[in-house]
Amino acid sequence: MPSVPRRAVIAITSASAKLYPNDGETGLFVTEALHPFEVFRKAGFEVDLVSETGHYVPDAISLQEPWISAEEKKIYEDHNSEFRSKLDKLFKPSDIDASKYGLFFASAGHAALIDYPDAKGLQAIAAQIWENGGIVSAVCHGGAILPGVKDKSGKSIISGRKVTGFTDRGEEELGALEEIKSWNRPTIESASAGAGAEYVAPNGPWDAFQVTDGRLVTGVNPQSATVTAEAAVKDFESLP
Repeated sequence: MPSVPRRAVIAITSASAKLYPNDGETGLFVTEALHPFEVFRKAGFEVDLVSETGHYVPDAISLQEPWISAEEKKIYEDHNSEFRSKLDKLFKPSDIDASKYGLFFASAGHAALIDYPDAKGLQAIAAQIWENGGIVSAVCHGGAILPGVKDKSGKSIISGRKVTGFTDRGEEELGALEEIKSWNRPTIESASAGAGAEYVAPNGPWDAFQVTDGRLVTGVNPQSATVTAEAAVKDFESLP
């Protein structure tokens, strides 16, 4: 039985920005939080949701097919569902006692590139869970938080480790690179390299793909949210 609590905390981006010319703005990519939430609950975890400010905006594209199924959209739109009710009452970092969690998962949406690099509260939660011997995981643009998650020596926990996340090729295909530059933020590939990590690319930007390196688990894109969460649970189960 792992020595850390069977409790997961999912980080949610608080940022939003115009990204899609005809379809609105980026924010939380809903299934990148919903899929891990469902995986963790099925595995018997208590799950809480937290953002740096206690607020969020849904990513417009993430609420459209094929990115979300009719059943998933129903869960999101039902304010009485466990997932949506927790989103409606998002915690702030000051509401969270990180010692009560054994697993941290950073969900995403392009907006995570904006607030996660400076999200000191979320980073501190992840750092304490890491220090306590728990799992730190992220999917897609959620990896933007990882360079700022430091160990006791002050070094990023991804330094010298293998990670993955949304690809530069994917950004090019979406036509998002110029917008990201205007935010003055690096892509996941650049941010990972800048923190001393070895970025591992999938065969294709839209493949379901994840990488586990010790207690660090990362995934590439919305299609990877479930497999990344499942890998995080598997990693958790192997903890001493």
